[in-house]
Amino acid sequence: MKSSVKFQLMSMMFLMFFGWGAWYGQMSKYLLDNLHATGDQVGNAYTTFAIASIFAPFFVGLISDRFFAAQKVMGFLNILGGVILYFLSLERDPEAFFWYILAYTLCFAPNLALSNSIAMNQMSNPEKEFPSIRVTGTIAWIVVTNIIGFYALGDKVAIFEIAMYTSFLLGIYSFTLPNTPPKADKNASVAQILGLDALKLFKDRSFLIFFISSILICIPLSFYYAMANPSLTDSHMSNVENKMSLGQASEVIFMLLIPIAFTRLGVKKMLVVGLVAWIVRFLCFGYGDGISSEWILYIGIILHGVCYDFFFVTGQIYTDQKAGEKIKNSAQGLITFATYGIGMGIGSKLSGIVLDYYTVNDIKDWQAVWMVPAAIAGVVLLLFVFFFSEKKTTYS
Repeated sequence: MKSSVKFQLMSMMFLMFFGWGAWYGQMSKYLLDNLHATGDQVGNAYTTFAIASIFAPFFVGLISDRFFAAQKVMGFLNILGGVILYFLSLERDPEAFFWYILAYTLCFAPNLALSNSIAMNQMSNPEKEFPSIRVTGTIAWIVVTNIIGFYALGDKVAIFEIAMYTSFLLGIYSFTLPNTPPKADKNASVAQILGLDALKLFKDRSFLIFFISSILICIPLSFYYAMANPSLTDSHMSNVENKMSLGQASEVIFMLLIPIAFTRLGVKKMLVVGLVAWIVRFLCFGYGDGISSEWILYIGIILHGVCYDFFFVTGQIYTDQKAGEKIKNSAQGLITFATYGIGMGIGSKLSGIVLDYYTVNDIKDWQAVWMVPAAIAGVVLLLFVFFFSEKKTTYS
């Protein structure tokens, strides 16, 4: 790959995650503090990304893969997304806000697949070339959250204004990216687009357990994304956005450790370690305090790398190995649909309901809130320990 093309792809990833990171982790604080939203309204706002993730495979598979070049679709969607963000930034009614954020996430979610398609179309060896390009997205997330934390913008409309300008910039920039024409196969069925031909994997009990666990563990993941920022703020932690960016930093570190851990631990032990980390981090958020025991909150933040990488990234590798060559794309599509769509949707809605349940006279019992995802992660852990086994069977 030419260095100029590599720079283009790295810039694409940087801009995409810079815009996403500007608002995603901070939206709950903005809604609670500025729009005086209820917990349920916050949960609903976060379900929009799950809804968009369910529709994204339809859009990418039925539109981009068949009729239009990926970079042009990406350009159009980001410019439209910028327009929607402009009107969203003017909205002060949390009920109406939901419809604007839904419209925006419907424009944004396809970017994740489109950007991967554009990048990998330029690679001869994606396994080696893609990580160095994708990591710029994580760096962008760290950069933007630190900017927001430094200038104390976490509860300000500026988080959406930053995303708006970034969306316009990425939209225009997308038209300069390497051409990625539609794929040749225009006859793929809707079932194939959604990965439903990978349902044969459910014949394997362990894969079925993994699939169910992946959905269930996305419920606690949604609690983290939606509630960590306001929870840490209420615990009297200062510069929350800056300190939460340590989670993305740990994600980079543990991503690099995966090959070593995979060799020494194997799939089951890595997944179990990831699940234990989920339980520990929620206990840390529940019992830590920004005044007397801030170090406990730091542990909860830094464990993000173990939680995410050791379960989700390891799970993607496991799915790839289990599926075999013929249905690996369908299998990955099915897992993405189930986790970011179904699991995150349930978790986002539930997190809002739980927050309202444990809020009395505007006082939030965060310790009780965090015990709910900790308990869910505990159930998934038991499910894994007793019913999952590592088998080498593939379904090529």
